[in-house]
Amino acid sequence: MSIKINSDFIIQSEEAKLTDWKNEPSLLILKADLEAAKGFHDTHINKVKKWNDLMYITGAAKPVKIKNRSSIQPKIIRRQAEWRYSALTEPFLGDEDLLNVLPLTFEDTDAAKQNALVLNWQFRTKINRVKFIDDYIRAVVDEGTAIIRTGWDRETREEKTEVPVFEFYPIQSEEQMQQLQQVVELKQSNPRMYNEQVDPAMQASVDYLMETGQPVLAQQVGTQITTIEVPITNKPTVVIMDPNNVIVDPSCDGDINLAKFVICSFETCKADLQKTNLYKNLDKVQWDNFNPATDTAHVSKTDAAFQFTDVSRKRVVAYEYWGYYDIEGNGVLQPIIATWIGSVLIRMDVNPFPDGKPPFVLVPYLPVKRELYGETDAELLEDNQRVYGATIRGIIDTFGRSANSQLGFAKGMLDPLNKRKFDNGQDYEFNPTVHPANGLIEHKFPEIPNSVLTMLTLQNQEAEALTGVKSFSGGISGETYGRVATGIRGALDASSKREMAILRRLAQGIIQISTKILQMNQIFLSEEEVVRVTNSQFVTIKREDLAGSFDLKVDISTAEVDDAKSQDLAFMIQTIGPQTDQKISLMLMAEIAELKRMPELAEKLRTFAPSPSPEQQKMMELDVQLKEAELQKIQSEIALNQAKAAKEQAVADKTDLDYVEQETGTAHERNLEKQKAQSQGNQNLQITKALASSKKREDIHPNIEAAIGFNELTRDDDGARPTGAMTMDNAGGAPANLGSPQYDPSQDPALNPNLLI
Repeated sequence: MSIKINSDFIIQSEEAKLTDWKNEPSLLILKADLEAAKGFHDTHINKVKKWNDLMYITGAAKPVKIKNRSSIQPKIIRRQAEWRYSALTEPFLGDEDLLNVLPLTFEDTDAAKQNALVLNWQFRTKINRVKFIDDYIRAVVDEGTAIIRTGWDRETREEKTEVPVFEFYPIQSEEQMQQLQQVVELKQSNPRMYNEQVDPAMQASVDYLMETGQPVLAQQVGTQITTIEVPITNKPTVVIMDPNNVIVDPSCDGDINLAKFVICSFETCKADLQKTNLYKNLDKVQWDNFNPATDTAHVSKTDAAFQFTDVSRKRVVAYEYWGYYDIEGNGVLQPIIATWIGSVLIRMDVNPFPDGKPPFVLVPYLPVKRELYGETDAELLEDNQRVYGATIRGIIDTFGRSANSQLGFAKGMLDPLNKRKFDNGQDYEFNPTVHPANGLIEHKFPEIPNSVLTMLTLQNQEAEALTGVKSFSGGISGETYGRVATGIRGALDASSKREMAILRRLAQGIIQISTKILQMNQIFLSEEEVVRVTNSQFVTIKREDLAGSFDLKVDISTAEVDDAKSQDLAFMIQTIGPQTDQKISLMLMAEIAELKRMPELAEKLRTFAPSPSPEQQKMMELDVQLKEAELQKIQSEIALNQAKAAKEQAVADKTDLDYVEQETGTAHERNLEKQKAQSQGNQNLQITKALASSKKREDIHPNIEAAIGFNELTRDDDGARPTGAMTMDNAGGAPANLGSPQYDPSQDPALNPNLLI
């Protein structure tokens, strides 16, 4: 690789550049960061090696072998760690769902539910959750800090397949629309049946509807050969890294989010690199010179001496640089990734992850103030383990140097014959000059002083008090505070609080990991994923529906805390009494089942619907009838009240109308009209009587024609009698209304018949 030397720095030649950046970093600059951080990294690695030696009694922690002396060393640190593993693992594995996704805004509510389904589904099916949590807990407890690398694994293959070609037509009938809606519902409720049993043309209609929102019917018009990408693997990855192979920027002030770079080494081969289509210059790599056996800075997971013979599979050590660099020369740092093997750069690219940060999460076990890495229990228990081991070795040496069960005889006490009888368990004779009580000595183990046992007990108690781990040695108890329930509860509460503090740090690490996966899902996930919610319910998740801002939560608890909660809930069930609604009791019992890690029982309790007995059924029917009768009574009372209200309203309206008519004179006019009509009726009645009644011979016949003519002359245009006109008040035609000032007798036809001629 050709380079040119500048007065300030060394850069790669234009021919060797892998990108079109104005200021691409050179391999020398990247390696300079690696070498600068190596001292800080080695200091931490020495601590981790020391802690591992103390845990597994290797290296400097292994007692020196002395002839005729014991070299045993009890593993107090390992014992404490083994008790810690299960206590920290169970809270993450006890529930089927690991995460809760909470929306930050109201608009993100639906997307939060979708993300919760996807994340929990990925941890159940795409990630080996049990192995991941086990490795995660052991890395934290054993090494003081867990380093987790997140990523995305996508592998596809191209296939040529014959696909149908469709034309789309508008829906013509209501029946076709209903059929399309049924198929859409089937796709949402049972995707497997939809894919297997629904006609491809109908599937195309559904896809068109979901893309454009327009209901159409598809009809196949032919086929065509096309190349499609079939995903083989498309899932997130989480890897627990070896701390020896990860170097972090030491200037980050204890926060990896402030680190300007993170460098990790990993083992790979030419075939794996070619498969990804991300790497260049692979033909320039010397595959024989950079294997794990020759790279002492990298710690191999397997035997470093093992090696394949073919070039495609030969293992080499590659270094990956995740950091920030001014690639445009404008003073703005951009997230980048660079990979090299030996002295050859094989990748230089922009960080592909959506957050633009290195894909690493650091989780401390016992955090150290203003430090990036945490500590382990070995840092606390080193002296206790050494003292305990020295005491045990002293006991073993005392026992080992004693001639236990050996017998010593005084010379001359037994002759050879009797000695043989003694060895054979037969009766024997001894020399009377030496009494057997004085001539026979039986060797035994020496008694262990109580001070030795007290020392062992003290070391166990102090070790358990330092770590808060309660095992079978009786270290944590309430005796320190007195033999009372309050003292015991105080000791156990202190232990559970310390364990809960560790769990919260571990849960925060899971949240950081899940946040990175959530962001990657919004970009790298398939367009649609079918997620199992329950054994019988499946949900189709669209990638576009996952966008939003969310807050993640890991629901964790310890066995002690759960047990305390369950006891409180059981006490509540006892105190509420039998008269309380059964739903409340079932709800509390379901919560107890959840705390006892019995989710199936909890679900059955929540959905339990007891079938009533015949007596209860009759009582329920009677109760329903009584309620219906009471409801009918209430409805009738309502109807009666409404009728009364309507009546009162009508009276009020009539009163208001009468008042208005009196004020406007409408009532007076109506009375006048009534009087006019009555007058005309009386007049017509009198004439009719005159015509219809029989007369005596001597009576004078009335002038009917004159009366009729009079009526016609005195009638208004509307048929009413004018004001001031007279009427006939009797059969003889006597004039009425003579007192009117407008009345003129000479103009009255009844008095002046000549007016009718």
